[in-house]
Amino acid sequence: MTNSVFSGLQPATVWAHFATLCAMPRASKAEAGLRDFLLQWALARGLAAAVDAAGNLIIRKPASAGGEGRSGVVLQAHLDMVCQKNADSGHDFSRDPIVPELSDGWLVAENTTLGGDNGIGVALILAALEDDSLVHGPLEALLTVDEEAGMGGARGLEAGVLQGRLMLNLDTEEWGEFYLGCAGGLDVNVERCGVAEPVPGGFEVVRIALRGLRGGHSGVDIHEERGNAIKLLVRVLRELEAVTPLRLVDLVGGSARNALPREAVATVAVPGGRGGRLAGWLAGMETSLRAELRGIDEGLNLTVTVAEATQVMAMAEQEIWLGSLHAAPHGVRRMSRQVPGVVETSNNLGMVDVHPNGGSCNFMVRSLIGSGSLALADEIVSLWALSGTQAEKTGFYPGWAPNPASELLKLCQAVYRRDFAAESKVQVIHAGLECGIIGDTYPGMDIVSFGPTIRGAHAPGERVEIASVERCWRLLRGILTEIR
Repeated sequence: MTNSVFSGLQPATVWAHFATLCAMPRASKAEAGLRDFLLQWALARGLAAAVDAAGNLIIRKPASAGGEGRSGVVLQAHLDMVCQKNADSGHDFSRDPIVPELSDGWLVAENTTLGGDNGIGVALILAALEDDSLVHGPLEALLTVDEEAGMGGARGLEAGVLQGRLMLNLDTEEWGEFYLGCAGGLDVNVERCGVAEPVPGGFEVVRIALRGLRGGHSGVDIHEERGNAIKLLVRVLRELEAVTPLRLVDLVGGSARNALPREAVATVAVPGGRGGRLAGWLAGMETSLRAELRGIDEGLNLTVTVAEATQVMAMAEQEIWLGSLHAAPHGVRRMSRQVPGVVETSNNLGMVDVHPNGGSCNFMVRSLIGSGSLALADEIVSLWALSGTQAEKTGFYPGWAPNPASELLKLCQAVYRRDFAAESKVQVIHAGLECGIIGDTYPGMDIVSFGPTIRGAHAPGERVEIASVERCWRLLRGILTEIR
C-alpha cells in the first residue's frame, strides 16, 4: 500500500487492493495491464486463473476445508472505470495514478473520477480470494472488461465457463440495499459528413464555453434533471442566432457515453466587432439558466474568448446539427408503473463532436423494458432521418428481470438482519449492470447485487463512504460463510 491516504483504513486488505487499482490505468478497453498484473497475482497464490476470449479474468479458489459440498459462488465486478476530469486538470488516465484524499469519512478524488465504481467491488473480491480464514464453498471471481464502454466483456462471456449457480455482483452504490434488477439498453450513434466553407469576410472568431455542471451517472442520476452541457449550449447558440448572424465552426461536448455531460465548447464566427459584446449577452443567459437549474446545477458558467479558424460549416449543415440536437430527447421518458419511484426509460445525449467537415454524436438509451429502449431509440433514428443523417442502433443488451423469489436474496437479507440489526431494502436500479447479460448466458443463475455507498460516480469528485466499505466486507464474508 504505497499511498499514505490508505494507511489505517479498515479492512486493510480491501484498501490495499484498491490502492493497487488506483495506481494502475484502467480505462475501458485499456485494462490489459491491470488484468495481467492480477492474473500473475492469482497464479503466484496458487489459484487457477485464466483470461477468456473476451479478455475477462477468471480466478478460481477451491472450497475451504469441509466446504467442498457447498454451492459454488461467482463473485463478479468489472475492472474498467469511467475516466472523467475537470477541464483544468492535467491528469492523463493512460499513465497517471488516481490521487484520492480523505474528507470527513469519505475517500474522494477531487479533480477526476475515483474509480470506486467498480474498483471497490474488485478489491472486495480480491480480498476474499486472499483470505485463508474465510469459510466458503468453491469461489469463482469473474472480473470483466469494457463494462463502461459497452459491456463487451460480459457480452463475450461464453456459456459453460462458469460453474457456480449463485452470483454476487458487487457493482451497486447504496449500502443497505440489495439489487434484484436493472435496466437494459442500447446506443444510437449518429454520423454525418459536412461541407466546409471559408470564414465569411469581416467576421471574427470566438469560443463559447459552458462549464461548471455537476455531471454524474447517466442512469443513476438521470432523474435529478441535472443540466446537460450539450443541450444547454445548443440552446444558447440557437438563441444567439436570433440576435446576430452566426456561423458554427465546431461544437464539442461530453467525454463518456454513460456520463451526463458537464462541459461543452463551441467555436463560432460572428460579424466583426460583435465578439466583444457577447460577454454581456452570455452573462444574461448564464443568469437565466442558473435560475432554471436552481438547487440542481447552479454552478453553470458561460465564458467567451478570442479564437482562430479558417473554415465554418455550410449554413445548411449548421441548421441540421443545431436543429436536430436542439430537438433531440434527453432525460427521463417514463417512470416505472411496476416499480414505483424507479425510472423505466431514459436517454442521455452524452457526446458530440461536430466540425466543418462533419461530425458525430452519441445517445445512450436505457429501459427496464426491452421494447421501451428500442422504441425510444427508433424515435431518435427517425429524427435524424428527416435530414438524411445516418443514425445506427448498436449494442443492445437485456435488462435484468427481478426474481422476488430468489433464495440467495433471502439468505442475504437474513445475514444483513443478523449482522447489522436492521432491515435491508430491495431495489431495481436504472443503470446497466452486467447481471442481465450474464443471466441470459447462464439461465437459472440466482443473482443478487450489493455494494458500498458511492456518490458522484462517472464525474470528478466521485467518492466512497469508508465505513460502508468495511460493512460490505463483513456482509460479503457473512454471506459466503452461510451459503450451503
